[in-house]
Amino acid sequence: MLSAFLIGAAAGYAIAIPVGPIAVLIVRTGLRRGFRIAAAAGAGTATVDLIYALLAVVVGGAVTSALAAVLLPMRLAAAAALGYLAVRALQRLGRTDMALDAPGGAPRSAARTYVLFIGLTLLNPATVAYFVSLAVGLPQIAQDAGSRLAFAVGASLSSLSWQTLLAAIGAALHTRLTPRIELATALLSSAILVGFAVRIAADALAR
Repeated sequence: MLSAFLIGAAAGYAIAIPVGPIAVLIVRTGLRRGFRIAAAAGAGTATVDLIYALLAVVVGGAVTSALAAVLLPMRLAAAAALGYLAVRALQRLGRTDMALDAPGGAPRSAARTYVLFIGLTLLNPATVAYFVSLAVGLPQIAQDAGSRLAFAVGASLSSLSWQTLLAAIGAALHTRLTPRIELATALLSSAILVGFAVRIAADALAR
């Protein structure tokens, strides 16, 4: 069981550490809203990693087969969501509400941010395929219920620790934002998100 937990922890870091659109959004949330809201965003992402890890070791290949039928629309929806968030941030430059705030200008609560990031992260079904590959290649992960649970918990805890670090990095600069830095970070993060959106859509349509 300990071995499965450690494998899960390593797998969680391996999939969380590479910079992706969710990481950019968590850091940006920390910059704009502070640590508490950004940490809620990271917790939402880690929750999805837990869900996908559990699905991978319990149901296995059946999940990836089921997802294959909806993979294209999910990827296109992910690209559209990222593009929308990038454009919305640019539209709201100079205002007190930003892309991750609620419609109408009311700031998002930690709970709503948590749910939002669950939705955004669920649009990346490649995560479950990654965990399924590990479950197939490393039989000790799925040898009993305890090992399956230990693997999933290890993956989610390592993901949570990394997302929390990203939240802290963004929040550390939260009180130091000047209008010029705010403009620069908004433009940079939006450009990165648009780049990810274009790449996701292009890869989805090319398959």
